[in-house]
Amino acid sequence: MTDRYAVIGNPVEHSRSPQIHAAFAKQTGQDLTYERILAPLDRFAATVDAFRATGGKGVNITVPFKMDAWRYATRHTDRAGNCGAVNTMKWDGCEIEGDNTDGIGLVRDIERNLGVGIAGKRILIVGAGGAARGVAGDLLREEPALLAITNRTEARAIEVAQAVNALGTMQVISADSLPDHQFEIVINATSASLSGELPRVPAACFARGALAYEMMYGKGMTPFLTLAAGAGARTADGLGMLVEQAAEAFHFWRGVRPDTAPVIAMLR
Repeated sequence: MTDRYAVIGNPVEHSRSPQIHAAFAKQTGQDLTYERILAPLDRFAATVDAFRATGGKGVNITVPFKMDAWRYATRHTDRAGNCGAVNTMKWDGCEIEGDNTDGIGLVRDIERNLGVGIAGKRILIVGAGGAARGVAGDLLREEPALLAITNRTEARAIEVAQAVNALGTMQVISADSLPDHQFEIVINATSASLSGELPRVPAACFARGALAYEMMYGKGMTPFLTLAAGAGARTADGLGMLVEQAAEAFHFWRGVRPDTAPVIAMLR
């Protein structure tokens, strides 16, 4: 029988994951289908339960459920355990394994697809939700000169820094003091762009020739990217990250690793 997979989120209608996994399946000869599932904000666990009960094999998780998914899983990969957020799950009976492929997806997109080295760079993550948690550990593994995080609610930024402190030091910077710092890579990990809003980040924090990375995709020149471009930064959205993290999830589920380059080109 054809194996079923899905992405669960709220909102989820914008997700291009079904196209990506269909392309991966065709490329690798895997027999599977992939769908979108909109979960009510208070019904994440029930939504996954229902998908499992009807024969689903695994899921991706997008906003705002990545921390819910971490709690739902009965065991975690090392990278998911370190960050406290899960974006990919598979199960065998009652055992549910949670992984997080966001960080490796981001790193591969920045380094391989965009040609920007991370080692020795000053990096700022804007936002402290599940997206930020999912990428912090993998960024630290690349040994940047500085990895900093800022968030409207500083206590949440502190939580993210503490969650990855076994991997290295992550500096918390208040929004008020951001104009006193400059970064070579600035990553918007907030959901502000979904509603056309600008996260609290000043133009002064972009170093000359910096990379401004919008983790959302398909929104064009978001307010964050527009601000960054005006400050002279190079801009990129999260489509490449989406494909790279999907390839890692595909490998987690199926044991085969697809080629991402033609899929990124197809989506562009």
